[in-house]
Amino acid sequence: GGEPSPGGWCRPGSTSRPLQPQGGHRTKQGPFSMAPSGIAVGLNKGHITTRREKALRPANRKGRASKRVKFVRDIVREVAGLAPYERRITELLKVGFDKRALKVAKKKLGTHIRGKRKREELSGIIRKSAAKK
Repeated sequence: GGEPSPGGWCRPGSTSRPLQPQGGHRTKQGPFSMAPSGIAVGLNKGHITTRREKALRPANRKGRASKRVKFVRDIVREVAGLAPYERRITELLKVGFDKRALKVAKKKLGTHIRGKRKREELSGIIRKSAAKK
């Protein structure tokens, strides 16, 4: 069998103790905790307080492009055009190989979500160019 580690967790498959943290009862955590009742015991124990609205932190808008940045990026895209892999993806999208386009984008960009975002961006560019004609 597996000996319990100092933290109180056991190796999976061992018969010495179930996989639970050592120590007291579980505390109420997360978004599902109920409002305090004013009673000292029970699931929703605690002093009744009024919730204060937290001010938005600057970190919350991190990653959002400002108007100026968006404008500059649009001009750069207009002047420089598409990268070779982006051109290949647009060709695949024009022919109708959406899944293959996603695979190419995913391989080039590293993650599934980035690939999906790039495919959407390029299909939007194709739609705009079709609307102009």
